Amino acid sequence: MKFEWFIAVRYLSKGRKNSFISIISLVSILGIAIGVAALIIALALINGFQNDIRNRILSSSAHIMISDRLGDGIENYRNLAARVEKEFPDVKTVMPVVYGTVLVKGNGREVAGAVFRGMDLQQKKKESWLKKLEFGASPANERELLIGRELALKMNLFTGDSCLVISPQAALSPLGMIPRFKKFRISGVFRSGLFEFDNGTVIAGLGAGQKLFSLPDRINYLQVNLDDIFSAEAVAARMRKLLPIQYAVITWKELNQSLYSALQLEKTVLFFTLTLIIVVASLNIVAGLILLVMQKIRDIGILLSYGTTAAQIKKIFFIQGAIIGLLGTILGSLLGLGFCFLANRYELIKVPAEIYQVSYVPFRLGAFDLLAVVLVSLLISFGATLIPARKAAQVSVVDAVKYE
Repeated sequence: MKFEWFIAVRYLSKGRKNSFISIISLVSILGIAIGVAALIIALALINGFQNDIRNRILSSSAHIMISDRLGDGIENYRNLAARVEKEFPDVKTVMPVVYGTVLVKGNGREVAGAVFRGMDLQQKKKESWLKKLEFGASPANERELLIGRELALKMNLFTGDSCLVISPQAALSPLGMIPRFKKFRISGVFRSGLFEFDNGTVIAGLGAGQKLFSLPDRINYLQVNLDDIFSAEAVAARMRKLLPIQYAVITWKELNQSLYSALQLEKTVLFFTLTLIIVVASLNIVAGLILLVMQKIRDIGILLSYGTTAAQIKKIFFIQGAIIGLLGTILGSLLGLGFCFLANRYELIKVPAEIYQVSYVPFRLGAFDLLAVVLVSLLISFGATLIPARKAAQVSVVDAVKYE
């Protein structure tokens, strides 16, 4: 062990004359550990919540949405879908969709508003939650539909029941203009995991949607899903260049911009706020090392009289503070990661699904976030040692031993 390391470790160890300093060192380590753990847990919470919400939203919506700018619907959508699949290798699936707001009336008096989606349910490549239904099976004809789990529970509708779907678009009849309506049989119940979606969506075949909303051989938009959701902006930029100007191309980030901007701002503010805990804990390092310098003035004088340089004295106290910061950072990282693991495994923190869209708080920590926390903690800890280390290096041999 090098000379500077030997002296630094010796000063950190608990002894008869420096027990108070050792207590301060222990408090410093615990303070930094608590700050690091709190920062890791908070970032993991924000990341987990953001990722879970994003995945649930994207599981039931488009990564990229291609629609008609005039709002009249897309004609020749089959050719357009084939072109998108052929010219853009990043595309995983292309789903034609017809949608609109409807009223759903059950067997009793219950009536609820919902979004009716007509989709090509015969496609082999489709969302996983459509492949694994809670109950029942996919619609076999245009008179059957799927209903969201929460909506089914609210309206007491089950597989095999019938419901009336009423469209606000008026249709001309001998009695005048009346809303369009159609009776459907519920063939299955789906659950996407997003409460708002499951509580207000019914899904039928594409043909049923086209008839209900009077869109013969037209659709409202193409739902494009990608292999990598984070490539959506780059793919959308290429689509805007290659596709005709009549088509509007919108990415999932643009559709949910306000939500993700708020989550990102919250994450940034939380990071800087909790970093203050580490800053406050690092003040204990400054106080402990300054007290140690004052207590060890005689030792410093003896070391200087034996030829130890001021740079070596400075290095001794810098190493001591660095060890405190390193131990606190490691301990805090282990505590934070351990808590996140237990919270995920046992779903420790439950929340109302109707408010937060998830039944429990998920914790997900990215490698970059963990690295950022560790680097910030070490930077603050190492920076806190500079003042007492410089003070120790400025001790004069004469001042140190003149009262001995």
